[in-house]
Amino acid sequence: MENKRTDIGSLGEFGLIDHLTGKFALSQTSSVKGVGDDAAVIDNEGVLTVVSTDMLVEGIHFDLAYTPMKHLGYKSVVVNLSDIYAMNAQPRQITVSIAISNRFSVEALEEFYAGIEAACKVYGVDLVGGDTSSSQKGFIISVTAIGQGEKGKICYRNTAKVGDLVCVTGDLGAAFLGLQLLEREKQIFLSNPGVQPDLEGKDYLVGRQLKPEARKDMIELFAQNRLVPTSMIDISDGLASDLFHICNQSGVGAFIEESGVPIHIDAQLQALEFHLDPITCALSGGEDYELLFTISPNDVEKVRYLPDIFIMGEMVDARDGVRLHTKGGNIHALKAQGWQHFES
Repeated sequence: MENKRTDIGSLGEFGLIDHLTGKFALSQTSSVKGVGDDAAVIDNEGVLTVVSTDMLVEGIHFDLAYTPMKHLGYKSVVVNLSDIYAMNAQPRQITVSIAISNRFSVEALEEFYAGIEAACKVYGVDLVGGDTSSSQKGFIISVTAIGQGEKGKICYRNTAKVGDLVCVTGDLGAAFLGLQLLEREKQIFLSNPGVQPDLEGKDYLVGRQLKPEARKDMIELFAQNRLVPTSMIDISDGLASDLFHICNQSGVGAFIEESGVPIHIDAQLQALEFHLDPITCALSGGEDYELLFTISPNDVEKVRYLPDIFIMGEMVDARDGVRLHTKGGNIHALKAQGWQHFES
């Protein structure tokens, strides 16, 4: 039986928007008006509004050779929500705009929006608007996330102080190694189209790349334990690069212990199989969407027993730079070698 393929042009722009988003219900009390008018209406009841926008471009940020459309829709939302959580705020609404070429069918976009809907349900956010446009080639996605934060609890990148402890959630490097696996299998397939991809036992690594999660649980944990980080950022470009963002904007340096950088056992083994250094993957890989944050030394007891949080160093004077203390006892100056959006 052939898969049904509906041409996008048969619906028209507004018909397509209604077709893809008409079933999205609003669950947030702050969402007054969603899709279907000239603008969304949001009543934020006196709290601080937090807004973040990300653009994802086919061939730059994702490859449809190995990225299912549903996973892409889910990830497009998650990477934006992660930015809101990194402000110690709660996302409430999103808008999604897409530019598409005529090689995409309505059914393909239904899969993409099914992923968006799944993320909306998991994270409790509302889709309240967006736009569609045509593209000469490829698929372009722009998602804006809108959140709420309390005065005195919003976390910025420029407020870390000398003596603060450096913490991170989860584990690092797995998403990068998942990407390397997918790229390897793609190249094998291109050389031998009859060969099926061999990703058995690699679920964790591939999942971290194709279907990441944002750390909503950590923001809730902070609130429960009355913990307000002194600075915070989500790890999208890589631990080293994102640590530099905090250091540069706060005017401080950092001293990191290699033994304090969390790396999943699957990531360690895969790095070694690829003849890569696991700590290098953790420092420079990117797309982990974990939270990198600093805390006052006075709050160390609040953090010490919380699950999935690792203390890996401290903020020092800017003149001391950003350095890594290796397990072998050496000290290396770190470089921000994360994701480069533009080639030089």
